[in-house]
Amino acid sequence: MGFFQKLKEGLKKTSNSISSVFKTTTEIDEDFYDELEETLISADMGFETTEKVIDDLREKVEELGIKSASDCKDLVMNSLRDQMNVPDNAYCFEDAKTVMLIIGVNGVGKTTSIGKLAYQYKQQGRSVLLAAADTFRAGAIEQLRTWADRAGVDIIAHSEGSDPSAVVHDAVKAAKARKTNLTLVDTAGRLHNKKNLMDELAKMRRVISKEYPECYVEALIVLDGSTGQNALEQARQFSNVTEINGIILTKLDGTAKGGIAVAIQSELNVPVKYIGVGEKIEDLQKFDPDEYINALFADFDMKSDQDIIVDEAVRNIQDEEY
Repeated sequence: MGFFQKLKEGLKKTSNSISSVFKTTTEIDEDFYDELEETLISADMGFETTEKVIDDLREKVEELGIKSASDCKDLVMNSLRDQMNVPDNAYCFEDAKTVMLIIGVNGVGKTTSIGKLAYQYKQQGRSVLLAAADTFRAGAIEQLRTWADRAGVDIIAHSEGSDPSAVVHDAVKAAKARKTNLTLVDTAGRLHNKKNLMDELAKMRRVISKEYPECYVEALIVLDGSTGQNALEQARQFSNVTEINGIILTKLDGTAKGGIAVAIQSELNVPVKYIGVGEKIEDLQKFDPDEYINALFADFDMKSDQDIIVDEAVRNIQDEEY
């Protein structure tokens, strides 16, 4: 099963719920708007984001003189796309020597995401180094070491309980000396003490700035897509204490409702850059808003399964050539 097919399968429940609103309702009335609003909120898009979509839809329906509920589908899809824009410079770090801080609470798939990113960028011919700066969680260092072996990349690690910034210090010095393309830093997943979190991340940034001032620093937060509004709250809390350049949204494999990807970008103005749809090492890919919206509205997709397979084959060939 290709990546888009896995994404579509993972969001199937939400897709069915959304499509049923347009298929079972004929006229555009308050009942239609209420049902659509309830469905979007239930899909984890949140009240604020849903209100934007509904208000925009009402305006467009009146402006265009639309009478049938089924004709509103494209308007809703476009409204959601407008709130999920990934800027042109979202992946500019790929063109520079980069140190990437991977942050997030424990259990969201942070270390696993690092391993998958390391593998994929290594496969693209880039040099990659891992830094085991989560020195507090038992087993975190060994877990990252396992991923380093699997991805075929080097790792800088100290003993459990050591100073995380000391690990970062050694990692960035090594990255600078080796001219490493991408250094991925696994950070502690604490959120209960904001001051400690802020101080620790700020210290890491100071170390990077001092030891490797010419590198590009990117901070990505990993969020569990199946936790819905809790994921949005985690992103909000982290963004209050440190700069976040993007989001890795994991576990979109059947338990997640999917709307959270829209809500996060709409409410926090932070782009989703990668999404994960499974356990395999290739099941983490760059985020494509159009592909994501198509998966949310997959029941409306007029493409045949064969068309989708051909599209995916073309994308895979393009990725390999790149």
